[in-house]
Amino acid sequence: QVQLVESGGGLVQAGGSLRLSCAASTSILGIIGVGWFRRAPGKQRELVARISSGGSTNYADSVKGRFTISRDNAKNTVYLQMHSLKPEDTAVYYCAAHTNPNLDEYNYWGQGTQVTVSS
Repeated sequence: QVQLVESGGGLVQAGGSLRLSCAASTSILGIIGVGWFRRAPGKQRELVARISSGGSTNYADSVKGRFTISRDNAKNTVYLQMHSLKPEDTAVYYCAAHTNPNLDEYNYWGQGTQVTVSS
C-alpha cells in the first residue's frame, strides 16, 4: 500500500507560480513512475506530467515549458513546479503512483489539491 498526500494548491493570479508536493508513505525508489494529473470542471482527467524511477520526464503539450516535475527520493516526495499559470490551469490536481509492473495503470492516488488561477 502506498498513501499519497498532495499539498501546495491554492489561489493564484494568472502569471503566478505554485509548487505542488506529493508525499508518499513509502520509499519512492521502487515506484515505477509518478504522475501528476488534473481534472477541470466539465473536463476529463488529463495527465499533466510524469516522472519515472529513472528520472525521465514527460509533459502534456499544454504545460511544456511552464511546469517541471521532479523528485526528492530522500523525502519520498514528488513535486510539480508550475510557472506562468493560466486560468485554464484551474483544476484539482492529483498525484498517482504506478507500482505494479503487471499493470499498465496508476494504481495509487492521492486525494487531490485544488489549484485556482484567477484572470
